[in-house]
Amino acid sequence: MRVKDYRELPDKTGVYIFRDSRGQVLYVGKSISLRKRVSSYFRENDNPKTRAMMRHLDSIEYILTGNEKEALILESNLIKRYRPPYNVRLKDDKRYPFIKITDEEYPRVLITRTIGGDSARYFGPFTDTGAVRKTLKFIKSLFRVRSCRRMDGPCLNSQIDLCHAPCSGGISREDYMEIIDRVELFFQGRYTEIIDELEVEMNEAAGNLEFERAAIIRDQIESIRDVMERQYAAFTDSLDQDIIASEGSGDTSAVVVLQIRDGKIIGKDDFIMKGSATDTEVMEAFIKQYYGIPRYIPGEIIVNHPVRDAVIEEWLSELRDAPVRIHSPAGGAGRRLLNIARRNASVILKQKSKRRDVLLELRDELKLPGIPGRIEGLDISNIGGESAAGSVAVFIDGKPAPSQYRRYRIRTDGPDDYAMIRELVERRYSNPELDKPDLILIDGGKGQLRSALEGLRSVGVDVPVISIAKKREEIYVPGLSSPVEVSEGPLQVLRHLRDEAHRFAVSYHRKMREKSSLESELDSIRGVGPMRKRALMEHFGSLDELGRASVEEIMAVRNMNRDVAERIHSHFRARKP
Repeated sequence: MRVKDYRELPDKTGVYIFRDSRGQVLYVGKSISLRKRVSSYFRENDNPKTRAMMRHLDSIEYILTGNEKEALILESNLIKRYRPPYNVRLKDDKRYPFIKITDEEYPRVLITRTIGGDSARYFGPFTDTGAVRKTLKFIKSLFRVRSCRRMDGPCLNSQIDLCHAPCSGGISREDYMEIIDRVELFFQGRYTEIIDELEVEMNEAAGNLEFERAAIIRDQIESIRDVMERQYAAFTDSLDQDIIASEGSGDTSAVVVLQIRDGKIIGKDDFIMKGSATDTEVMEAFIKQYYGIPRYIPGEIIVNHPVRDAVIEEWLSELRDAPVRIHSPAGGAGRRLLNIARRNASVILKQKSKRRDVLLELRDELKLPGIPGRIEGLDISNIGGESAAGSVAVFIDGKPAPSQYRRYRIRTDGPDDYAMIRELVERRYSNPELDKPDLILIDGGKGQLRSALEGLRSVGVDVPVISIAKKREEIYVPGLSSPVEVSEGPLQVLRHLRDEAHRFAVSYHRKMREKSSLESELDSIRGVGPMRKRALMEHFGSLDELGRASVEEIMAVRNMNRDVAERIHSHFRARKP
């Protein structure tokens, strides 16, 4: 239901949505009395953010709910969906990965960056992509859960004991789901519970004289204990908490979450909240959005700013299916941990402020239309046109975002750097679904800049683009024949981005060159056809690695026999001086 006059709102519990004349959502809120709450916005207000919002307000939509808890859940979902500009909100976290346990008959454990509307279970988001990948690899080797998309017969993983092979009846669904339950416990940090269950199984196996199975379970227990011992901080109490601290300045707040499980810090996440609000409003908004996606909820949440909305505790308790307490301790281990989180949040806020100042300088000096929050650096690496590689490095808010780097095998023939840059630009920005950057940096001079502009025009993309020349590190912009002056802070960011793009392009170029060299070298060896050549390249990666391999190591490659392995080994021994 949508109204123009707040006096038409019912005096009931629900959610209200402010919209502008175009129907865009400005703000989402909840109240036990919609009419009373919304009427407060029409009184004299000293908050500049509220005054600005009210100048754009055109209509008020409302949705009635059964109680305040339902209103809170709906409010959180609508904020996540619409990301209103006047709500205090988490900055877009799509770049952060989640662990997903699928809802298939025999679930898989995957990394994903999107939360689907399915019944799968999600853990995250995690801020360290590399650590998540390593953890997932460890999980798969420890619990032997399936990875394949289609269960169409035993695969290599089952042959090397990395999968229980449910596709061929290697494990019952009941037993497999017990393993999935342990995977969940692992991501909740409940290692002790997993060990307790495994020890019972190990003793039963030993009692039944199944010594091989008991030994496998023993190794699993040791692996989990190794993980526990690597935790970098421990406390004597059996704590199960999230420690949340925020520090704000202006319309930006940094929030740090320390995750405590079984008395150990198992993780630290940090987030940025945008929007002008009191410390309490920021903390309440963060908690609703942070726990508004599927994640583990501990029994105790310690905060450095009070949470006055009692329905938040009630909502979290229902999600957890057990009591949840939110409070600020005066002393003890909880206060010490809170101080650690607060100091971390303060450092993050200061760093962000410095980076923002540099980006503001960059905007002003290059006369950009807005702050360059996302900058992409492009480079080409080749030798005489051979094995040409293109790279895109991405900086977000002045920091590298390696998970978003991309590389391209350049198809342009011959040593033509200008044509290669144009090809890279066209291929990168021809995708209409790609998030366009605020600024593009080309590694090169005026010629490369001109080629990049031609590429952008050919795909109909209008994005500011500049180039940085290698020798004197001069910055060129379109329309000017001479380089422009850029102060040291912004220049440092541009240099860093250029170096990242160059490093990424060179590493891919070398990989392609080594692969090409390996292919041509193997062509002269009898018995090495296309399949074996591909297998050798995948296994060893370079000529040097293959040249150092023994006959036995070469025989470990798939589809390899001793005769061909000995010929390969002899070939490379003969090459050595």
